[in-house]
Amino acid sequence: MEKIQRALIMKLIRICLICMGVTAIALTAVTVSCALLQPKPLATSVQDRILLHEAKDTILAADYSVSMVGDIMLGGTAKEIYQKNGYRYAFDQTRHLLHKSSIAFGNLEGPLAVWGLTDPKKTYSFRSHPKKSADALAFAGFDVLALANNHALDYGVAGMLQTMDALDKQKIKHVGGGLDLNEARQAKYVNVDGKKVAFLSYSLTFPEEFWATETHPGVAFGHKEHVIEDVQNAKRYADAVLVSIHWGRESTTKLRPYQENIGRAAIDAGASIVIGHHPHILQAVEQYKHGVILYSLGNFAFGSYSKRVHSSVVAQAHFKGSDLVKLRFWPIFVRNNDVLFQSKIFDEEQANEVVSHLQTLSAERGTQLINDAGTALLILEKNS
Repeated sequence: MEKIQRALIMKLIRICLICMGVTAIALTAVTVSCALLQPKPLATSVQDRILLHEAKDTILAADYSVSMVGDIMLGGTAKEIYQKNGYRYAFDQTRHLLHKSSIAFGNLEGPLAVWGLTDPKKTYSFRSHPKKSADALAFAGFDVLALANNHALDYGVAGMLQTMDALDKQKIKHVGGGLDLNEARQAKYVNVDGKKVAFLSYSLTFPEEFWATETHPGVAFGHKEHVIEDVQNAKRYADAVLVSIHWGRESTTKLRPYQENIGRAAIDAGASIVIGHHPHILQAVEQYKHGVILYSLGNFAFGSYSKRVHSSVVAQAHFKGSDLVKLRFWPIFVRNNDVLFQSKIFDEEQANEVVSHLQTLSAERGTQLINDAGTALLILEKNS
């Protein structure tokens, strides 16, 4: 209780300082006084930016917010590092952002399993330690994780069921997988401050054997008519609907035509945000009518030394009632040859390069992003 009280007091001080018009120097002093509350403090410049943008977002007076990230896989070549440093190590430098939001969401790329049958035809089959990985995901602050992707059944149905069990024990909701297609298509709901947010998850990637049917377990395939129907159904019960889709091509910013088609159909059906992943790198942000399509958020914490992966973002969406009013994108450094499987928030100078890249990609989709002190900002006009 004492820790919570201290945190609330410090937040009130920060807001008061902003309202009084003090400079970022004063904010730095408040940051220093908070440092003992953080197990592993961020660099001061990063802390200052988090405090500055938190104050701005507080002034917005949104009802609730959602942090969204891309691909998460706590195994592969990262296994030895996590066994040595602990699995929470993966999120030590980024969890601060997730904890700023009412809800945190990500794509869980691969099962949390100790056993199961692999598909000999697959080049890559991933798995992570169930108990330790689920504990780390809870530590990071995740409330909901998508299972609909091309690695969910790398260790068969048994692996997927172990994943669900491990997440259930940590009270993390999972969406997009099930014992049959009907279960895989079910929305999961999160209540926050009197509002309800629905999450749906689909895969548009192979292998086809992973797709759930009426009689077989698996993940929800993103048939356009299913996406539309499920969004419309979820919208009846929720203030906002967020749709996660595993789609596109790896390691390219070029979109496949179906991504726009299905992404826009989801928005037309009532979704506020479509959250894309699978390419492992950033793709464009597109504002479409009242909603936004995030074509790919890139990797968040992924156990691979891929040289093609350098940077990605944490997207933070702010809502008033059922209206999406703003998104802020925080660039993060994810090249594991440098960060050694512990993604980090870029300092402002490096972040500006990522923001510029995302601005260029998004401009091609008719969407203008603002560079706001090393973050990309999209403010939505009502009825746009």
